[in-house]
Amino acid sequence: MKALTLTGYGKFEFGEVDEPIVGEGEVKVRVRACGICGSDVHGMDGSSGRRIPPIIMGHEAAGEIVEMGEDVAGWQLGDRVTFDSTVYCGECEACKKGQINLCPERNVLGVSCDDYRRHGAFAEFVTVPQHILYAVPEGLSYEEAAFAEPVSIALHGVSRLPLKEGDSAVVVGVGLIGLLVVQALKMAGAGKVIAVDVDEGRLALAKELGADEGILSDEKALQKIHRAVGNDDGADVAVEVVGFSPTIQLAVNCVRKGGAVACVGNLQAEVQFPLQAVVTRELSVFGSCASAGEYGEAVKAVAEGKIKVKPLMSAVADLQDGGDWFNRLHAREAGLMKVILKP
Repeated sequence: MKALTLTGYGKFEFGEVDEPIVGEGEVKVRVRACGICGSDVHGMDGSSGRRIPPIIMGHEAAGEIVEMGEDVAGWQLGDRVTFDSTVYCGECEACKKGQINLCPERNVLGVSCDDYRRHGAFAEFVTVPQHILYAVPEGLSYEEAAFAEPVSIALHGVSRLPLKEGDSAVVVGVGLIGLLVVQALKMAGAGKVIAVDVDEGRLALAKELGADEGILSDEKALQKIHRAVGNDDGADVAVEVVGFSPTIQLAVNCVRKGGAVACVGNLQAEVQFPLQAVVTRELSVFGSCASAGEYGEAVKAVAEGKIKVKPLMSAVADLQDGGDWFNRLHAREAGLMKVILKP
């Protein structure tokens, strides 16, 4: 089969590779669309340490079942499907509690690290266990269905917060996930949602997708957030979607006493953390890793138009041109958001 393989940091090769073998309880999916994730872009240059070459990346995908292994039930050849990026055991204590993202046996499609290597969906075919499959509704394109994975991350991040109907919320960083978080907050019943970013174009898009106000991140951002919320204490909740010291500090400082912050961004392994503000204002800080059962809800939200993904789709391109699109994303080309590759 044809695949796009990361053969070295910053180096891709498009060509023939061995077709994956279907194991017990697995299905083989003919990939029809696969999105380039920001984590893939960080993986291609070695900065994340989680895409050790050689590896076929790609975990935001959709396609159709072309082969089924033994003990697969409830699915048929030709079924249109998407699938979670997280492969979990389903048997451990964490999985039984619904915390599949904390499974000790967890691995992720398209990731290679010190612990495991699992090839992903930048290929004609990929094999996945049946328990991570989800049906793609009629009328939903493969390209839109490939957004289910990042949408599930946004839904999970919002679910971590003690959000009440009408609560004010700040989203710090409105890249792709942040723009989905804006919509997920509105879907969850948030009142005023304020988007904060360094890019005016992204702020404009955030407002198109439901943000009530867009604030340019500068030295006066905190004061502007307080004015937008309507008080000097701050918003009820904030979601940080960058993972960088200044943005973490802004997210913590922009919420009221007793407020809550969800940390979704993961750009840096360590940041300067405003501990005193958290302690003295008795804030709750929640980490958010991937998703944990929100995938089905994500598919439904996209299919019903509750979360809009078409405005985030910058390009649909042939898989053989994937290396060029990776380079453009890595260079942070202006206006470029989600790129979908098609084998």
